[in-house]
This record gives sequence, structure tokens and C-alpha cells, in this order.
Amino acid sequence: MSIVYDIAKRAKEASYFLADINTGMKNQVLKNISSALIEKSSEIIEANKKDCDMAKGSISESLLDRLSLNDERIKSISDSILEVISLNDPVGEVIFGYDLPNGLVLKNIRVPFGVIGMIFEARPNVTVDSAVLCLKAGSAVILRGSSNALNTNLKIVEIMRQSLKDSNFPVDLIQLIPTVSREDAREMMSLRQYIDVLIPRGGKGLIESVVRNSNIPVIETGIGNCHIYIDSRFSLSEKQVIDIVINAKTQRPSVCNAAEKLLIHRAVLETTGRAVIDALREKNVIIKGCPSIARMYNDIEPAAEEDWYEEYLDLKMAVKVVESPKEAVEHINKYGSMHSDSIITSDYENAMYFTSNVDSSTVYVNASTRFTDGGQFGMGAEIGISTQKLHFRGPMGLRQITTNKFIIYGSGQIRK
Repeated sequence: MSIVYDIAKRAKEASYFLADINTGMKNQVLKNISSALIEKSSEIIEANKKDCDMAKGSISESLLDRLSLNDERIKSISDSILEVISLNDPVGEVIFGYDLPNGLVLKNIRVPFGVIGMIFEARPNVTVDSAVLCLKAGSAVILRGSSNALNTNLKIVEIMRQSLKDSNFPVDLIQLIPTVSREDAREMMSLRQYIDVLIPRGGKGLIESVVRNSNIPVIETGIGNCHIYIDSRFSLSEKQVIDIVINAKTQRPSVCNAAEKLLIHRAVLETTGRAVIDALREKNVIIKGCPSIARMYNDIEPAAEEDWYEEYLDLKMAVKVVESPKEAVEHINKYGSMHSDSIITSDYENAMYFTSNVDSSTVYVNASTRFTDGGQFGMGAEIGISTQKLHFRGPMGLRQITTNKFIIYGSGQIRK
């Protein structure tokens, strides 16, 4: 029996324990985990330093930033658990119900998936977010992180499992595959009898690999090739337009809801368009442009076809001039990743056209794409941003990582 098979089997067995556990008991365990992470923060930082030292030079500075932990970031992770505690428990919630003509009483309720598998890259906060969300939503979780964060993840999971043990919960509700071999990842993707759903979270290569190779149903948390389109008319001041684009691109360029592409209506290219591009360049954003943009600036590199598909996760942005909202929408639907896209406009019809026709999980009017986040949406911590159409789209919080069950109450009815 392999280590991955054993982990999956034990996770399935542990998951049944949660069927009889009430919200208060789950919340107490989460509170204990939150406190333990603070108490053991020095141990986490020590393990994280090993990972960061080994990763230097092999990953970009932005990805290294996502990997790095300090006291402030651990406090933020701990606080996010308290937010999950404050959220309503979705398990057992009645989604709908009604009485049938034959006297049967039908209810459809939220129930746990059972065992959720997470395959993700170098972000230690995902380790905690995934574990606590799955636990509150009534599921066991199997975590498979990247080699860059192995020491950090091992320490974090050790602390969380100790909290489970101290609370008389099965420690196997939270497990980490302690290797980074591709063979173990492939085996994890084959264990459909024990793992109910897989959620990959990371770059395009990781997500495509899981979708392609998994025998288990996959919830695809896609990459963030996000767009901002500046329309021909808008009521915001030029400064507000600049602030939106700068925030979306530069506040944290390494995250999936950062804007990667800027579309500008030709009517405002020489005015607001130029001002926005100049502001981006002042923030050290490398601009790649369509022919119209390249002609405006002698030192801007022309954008290649592959640039329009790329998620940079860095201080880079491709800029294109469009002639209409229709052209903007067609460009987004062709090259985008169905994550988050925004229009800056004062034209009601253009706003409605954009929000109706852009095929993405989250569409904004006059706002930064950086708000696509479970916490920002009032959902607490999230397990990922789903860009597919099944089982859910957008930030996935507690409700979104449950499934449903029909319960029928009868009084002797038989089908005729």
C-alpha cells in the first residue's frame, strides 16, 4: 500500500466523523488552530526561511513574495480563521423544499463533499485556508503543495493536526502528502473511490495537468488573465481612472485578480489613455502594446499574439486600442481566462452589454479587479476562484464547497 493510497483511505474514514459534529464543536477546533498558529509562529517562520532560501534564484521575486511568511502574515492567516468561525455553517441548510401532491415532503439540503483534494503551488496561506474551510464545511482535506513550500506546509499541517488531536477530532481530517513527486500526484488523481473532488490552485500548467490527468471530478480554479476596458465615455475623473488601473495592476501583481491587460477605446487614447499608460510606466510597469500603442511610444515593445493569452503575475501589462465595446468584449472572450474583467464607463447600455456578454466569473463596472476575493466579498476565506461553469463560478467559500442531498419524508406512500 502506497503512502498516497493510505492517506486517501484514512481521509475517507475520518470524514464520516464530521456527520455528527455540530457547528460549535467545529468552530472550537478552528479557534484552537488559529491560536496555535500564533503560538507556534516562530517555528513556522523558521521552516519558511528554509523554503525561501532554497527557492531564491529559481522563482521570480513576486512568487518569492507569495511564499514568504512573517509574524504579520501569520497573524493575518490566523485572523482569517476567525472570520470563517463567524460565518454561518452551510451544512444542513435547506436549499429548497415543498410538499408533493402524494403527501411526500421533499427537502434539498447542503451536505459535505466528503474528501476534498487540494493540489496547489507556493502559497502557505492556501494550506490553512483549505484546511479550515473544508473542516467547517464538513469535509476532510488532502493537501498536496509544491516543493517550494514543503517545509512550511509540513510545519503548518503538524500544528493543525495537533489541534485536532487536542480537541479529540481525528487527525486525518487534515493531511499533507509529504512528497513532491509527480508519481504521487498522479496517484492522488486516480483515487476516485476515496477522494470526492479535486481543486487545483496555481499556474496554467498545474491546472491544465490536473484537468487532463484526473479521474476525479475537478473544480477548475483558473488563471487570472484579467482585463480593464476604458470606454469612450466615463463620469469618473481621470485620476480615478488612473487609480483603478494602477491598483488593479500594481497593488499586488503576483495574484490572480491583478489586471494583466488594458483595452482603451480609440476616442480617449490620446487623453486619458496616454495618462494611464504614463502612470503605469512611472510605477515601473513594462508595457507591451498593439501597433497603435507602439507608434505612440518608441521604447514600447510590440505585443505578440501569445502576450494576449499570458498571465504575467509581474509588473507587465499588454495594452490594446479597440474601436468599440463589442471589440473589447470579443477580445476578452477570445484571450481571457474567464476570471475577472472590468469596464470603466458612464454609458448604461455599454455597461449592460459588457456585463451581459463578457463570459467571466466576475465582471465589474468602474472598479478594480482586485476585489475578486472571498474576504472582500464578505464570504471569509476562500478555497480558490472558480472559472468554470460547474460546480460554481467565482470565489469559493463555505457554501461553494458543499454539495446537496434530497431528503424525502413519507407516511407509507408507494409509487403506482
